[in-house]
Amino acid sequence: MIENADPDLLDMPRDWQRALAVVAHPDDLEYGCAAAVADWTDEGKEVVYVLATRGEAGIDTLAPDVCGPLREREQRDSAAVVGVGTVDFLDHRDGVIEYGLGLRRDIAAAIRRHRPELVITLNHRDTWGGGPGAPWNTPDHLAVGRATLDAAADAGNRWIFPELTAQGLEPWNGVRWVAVAASSTPTHAVDATPGLDRAVRSLLCHRAYIEALTDEDPEEYVRSFLTSATSRAAARFGDRPAVTFELFGR
Repeated sequence: MIENADPDLLDMPRDWQRALAVVAHPDDLEYGCAAAVADWTDEGKEVVYVLATRGEAGIDTLAPDVCGPLREREQRDSAAVVGVGTVDFLDHRDGVIEYGLGLRRDIAAAIRRHRPELVITLNHRDTWGGGPGAPWNTPDHLAVGRATLDAAADAGNRWIFPELTAQGLEPWNGVRWVAVAASSTPTHAVDATPGLDRAVRSLLCHRAYIEALTDEDPEEYVRSFLTSATSRAAARFGDRPAVTFELFGR
């Protein structure tokens, strides 16, 4: 008997119709959970993307005023590959997002506007992985992930950000779960097999970013990355490639 083995991952809930994914940058969802999104939209579920920035500080060789519109176009094309038709941008500054009331208010407004049952965000903890030497996470991911967890509650309380009600955004207390992708302590997963090829094509839409990131052939890089990423938790998910989430109930 293996002691202290990680428990098996549970299947993500399926009894919902609307999801809202809130992340910091273009490509965050494509590196994290696009295969799951493709599977969900195939079932007829509605998924909306909200990005805090346009990723304008993401490519060293491109000035922000050139980079931002380019990455926005890539993100919209990428979302369409996995069945997402609505992509909103909050226009916080890439690289210097600040956790605080302004960010919480903007995300709460998006939740009230789109009225999801499931909210998705990206790893909000200090590192990627929990062991020694784990890579440090970025301030943008920390700020957006933590603000999203808070805004899921803010959105349902009319006395927090009452100005949103005055703008016609009535409180929404229908968020049932917040799912954190790429968490070091996942609890649930989605089988990546049905959506993996579309996840590859979705990430490939970020070609300008990928070509600035690596000298590898973009398609080989993307397929290798996503195959490896979805294989890591397979042993905990019935030997199926998995998109993993840490699920918080509301």
